[in-house]
Amino acid sequence: MEKHRSSPDQVTATRSPGRRTYLMCRPAYYAVEYAINPWMDTTAPVDAALACAQWEELADIYTALGHEVLRLEPEPGLPDMVYAANGAFVVDGIAYGASFRHPERRPEADAHEKWYRTSGWTFAEPEHINEGEGDFTYLPGRELVLAGWGFRTDARAHAEAADVFGRQVVSLRLVDPRYYHLDTALAPLDDHNIAYYPGAFAPGSRLLLERLFPDAVIADAEDAAGFGLNFVSDGRNVVINAEAEAMARKVDAAGYTPVPVDLSELKKGGGSVKCCTAELRR
Repeated sequence: MEKHRSSPDQVTATRSPGRRTYLMCRPAYYAVEYAINPWMDTTAPVDAALACAQWEELADIYTALGHEVLRLEPEPGLPDMVYAANGAFVVDGIAYGASFRHPERRPEADAHEKWYRTSGWTFAEPEHINEGEGDFTYLPGRELVLAGWGFRTDARAHAEAADVFGRQVVSLRLVDPRYYHLDTALAPLDDHNIAYYPGAFAPGSRLLLERLFPDAVIADAEDAAGFGLNFVSDGRNVVINAEAEAMARKVDAAGYTPVPVDLSELKKGGGSVKCCTAELRR
């Protein structure tokens, strides 16, 4: 499999991509200084320069695919700011702000709030703990929000999000601590369908996903461990962690175009493509 396809003109696909706007934060201060998820190992070395290079490649891929990339300025002392998806959840021009569970990340919420307010977005302050797009995703074709809980986000935030957006919110319980955010276990492929790893969810949530998404692409344990569900799709092109080769083949077989990118350094902090990418939906 080639490393990545940098232009949508180089591929043929059965689906048309939509132009997206993404918010990203360069990992200028990235490090693994604490362990708040099972992937983080404070004794493992981190190559900060390589992390920045891999992040820049991801941003370049989005631009080459025709998407807009906006940048949030990184702040010293906040090594996880690179995981920009966790700072808010945005639908209809409204940014529902994050409230982080772990104290190490709580100052990130202020940085995101400032960016959204000064950039002209309507900002909704959260009452309950939630970690933005880490635990929320949206399928416009169904006007449906999928929301995870169990490790980070308080389930009461799901009702809060429903009030903010006036959208139906489906609560899904996560049970495997390796997949502590919804975006490590489930991702939209387009406006209607998803891919997910059943083993990350409680039995009732698995049954609900089976009923809602009978045509979903099903990931296995190897796919999930390679962060193959932490991808970003524009409806045709699926930007996916290069390690997840088997998942990329499944995406291809389903009619989408996998676009692999190496984010091995950022995976050391417990994140990959989606964690680094907040989608801004007007």
